Amino acid sequence: MDLRAHIAETRAGAGDPATLLGEFRRAAVLVPTAGQLEDRLLARSFGGVHWILAFTDEAALAQFAGRSGAAPDQPWPYVAVLGARLLDVVIPALGRPAGVAVDLADEEGSMLFPPAPGIVPAEVAVHGTDGEEAA
Repeated sequence: MDLRAHIAETRAGAGDPATLLGEFRRAAVLVPTAGQLEDRLLARSFGGVHWILAFTDEAALAQFAGRSGAAPDQPWPYVAVLGARLLDVVIPALGRPAGVAVDLADEEGSMLFPPAPGIVPAEVAVHGTDGEEAA
């Protein structure tokens, strides 16, 4: 089963979140690049969290580009990155709360991997306060 199938299963309430996370970690996702030298990964900020945008395939990336107002023939450079590398290397290097938003333009097939314990390394995870101070 591929990442997209695990996302669908989890969204339907039948999947296992740990299995989904494992599949994401093993999957190569496409991450658009931005900036003059195209050396930065495309991201959006929402709710105090920096979300790296990742896509399961070129069709999902094209859907996002189209909804973002890009011309159909406009190139969108991207890099293929393992999910584990995003979670374990890229996010800690950002120095701020960050997660990964997968297939953001697909209302029925998107998935967020937030900066929570068990998803990103503990030292960069955002901990809920529940009346206690965050570490």
